[in-house]
Amino acid sequence: MWQTIKSAVSRKSCEGSTERLLQLCGGYFSLYIFTGVLAKYFVGESSYVKMSDIQYTVYNTWGGSLTCLVVVLLLGWYKLKSTHCTKLFGCAVPAEYLYIIPSGICTAVVIPTTTLMYLLPISVMVAMVIMRASIIIVSRLVDTVQIRQGLLKKKVYFEENVAMCLAIAAVAVQLGGAKKGDFNLVGNAAAMAILGSYISAYAIRIYIMNYYKNTRPKGVEQDTKGFFAIEQLAASAVMLLVCGWILALPSAHAVALAGTAAQPRDVLGLFRDSFANPHPKWFLALGAGMFYGVSAFFSVFLFMFKGRTATFAGLVNRLTSLIAGTAATLITWAAFGGKFPKPPDWISLLVMFAAIYYLGLAEKRRTAELAASRELEPCNPAKT
Repeated sequence: MWQTIKSAVSRKSCEGSTERLLQLCGGYFSLYIFTGVLAKYFVGESSYVKMSDIQYTVYNTWGGSLTCLVVVLLLGWYKLKSTHCTKLFGCAVPAEYLYIIPSGICTAVVIPTTTLMYLLPISVMVAMVIMRASIIIVSRLVDTVQIRQGLLKKKVYFEENVAMCLAIAAVAVQLGGAKKGDFNLVGNAAAMAILGSYISAYAIRIYIMNYYKNTRPKGVEQDTKGFFAIEQLAASAVMLLVCGWILALPSAHAVALAGTAAQPRDVLGLFRDSFANPHPKWFLALGAGMFYGVSAFFSVFLFMFKGRTATFAGLVNRLTSLIAGTAATLITWAAFGGKFPKPPDWISLLVMFAAIYYLGLAEKRRTAELAASRELEPCNPAKT
């Protein structure tokens, strides 16, 4: 294990290898910490910039989206390597567009609903637990569905199921600090609609990611970069259209629409104001979005990691972000006087490390299986 970690740190890696997996986890972990710490720098009473959460979300999101767009366009990732073409609006395009574009639309739903979850009449901690636990469960369900459909030929190992249970237990432990009123979710139509939209969009997106991964013919390259590029182009286009529609709404209509959400604040009004009366340091938040944008690369590459089940990939993704969240909390506590992690957070962290142990056992079995089936060909890392 230590030799594998050393290899991941010291050299290039092969596609689908454990070293590549660790490198992606390391990148996602680091960027997630930056994203969490920067949020505290811009938002909150003890922040240096004192920007509202809506303002920061608007600027940071568009900074991240622009980062993704610049990369995929400059590097030509949008040239998806396809097995065959089809007609779309009279043009010949890769057949994969028919489901990657819907995945991008789901991404455009996930991004704003993630933010809105933190504005619901529940605590931020409860919102985070619901979001993370839902993705872990959804990933396991996707495997079950695709195995029954005959799309996924692999089995979900016992160790992966144990890791999933431990990961759910880890996020559930964090509910130990919940107070009365933290679960004021049921009975609020807007809150349930936002939660339902978030989970549904993410479920469809994870299904599509794994559909693409599991339907690649043997010997055909899995073009994860191309998938990411088309998905991001579609997501950005949808968000731009919705953003333009909101900004074009007459003020009276915007206020009325915001009122139907039964939110304590005029979310749409604050959204519009972020453009009409931009914060003096909006460009800094836009730049900070670069970390958010680059982290999206690592997140998608982990979800779609070659040769692994959705259960395994989803767990690796979520556990990496959970541990990075704890690290970010410690840094913000030291740098900005934020809250120190509570006992349930530390217990949760220990349970997460137990889950990682079982994921390590599953990874050892999986790589042996992939090598035996020649799904992962030997390669020279120096030439990769």
